[in-house]
Amino acid sequence: QLQASGGGLAQAGGSLRLSCAFSGRTFSSYSMGWFRQTPGKERDIVAAISSGPGTYYADSVKGRFTISRDNAKNTVYLQMNGLKPEDTAVYYCGAKLLGAYWSAANYFGWGQGTLVTVSS
Repeated sequence: QLQASGGGLAQAGGSLRLSCAFSGRTFSSYSMGWFRQTPGKERDIVAAISSGPGTYYADSVKGRFTISRDNAKNTVYLQMNGLKPEDTAVYYCGAKLLGAYWSAANYFGWGQGTLVTVSS
């Protein structure tokens, strides 16, 4: 199971860092992804990091967000800089072994997510 934290209220242009703690002994074997969801919409990929670790970013966050992982701490992070009101969403982290990194259907262990609100 995964537990996301670090969300909150930020002003446009500000920063937040999200953390996602993984419970288990094989964290380093999984690719990890951050997704976000707003009411009535699908859960969309924000960033992903492989066990390699290669990284992937949605076009909307490239150059502003950075995903990283610390295998010793079983934790994946999402550093969010230059926040925009359109980044407002509930952010979820998931783990994946197989399948396309951009598809939420390939991830598991979502947990409750953490709310990010960006004011203009």
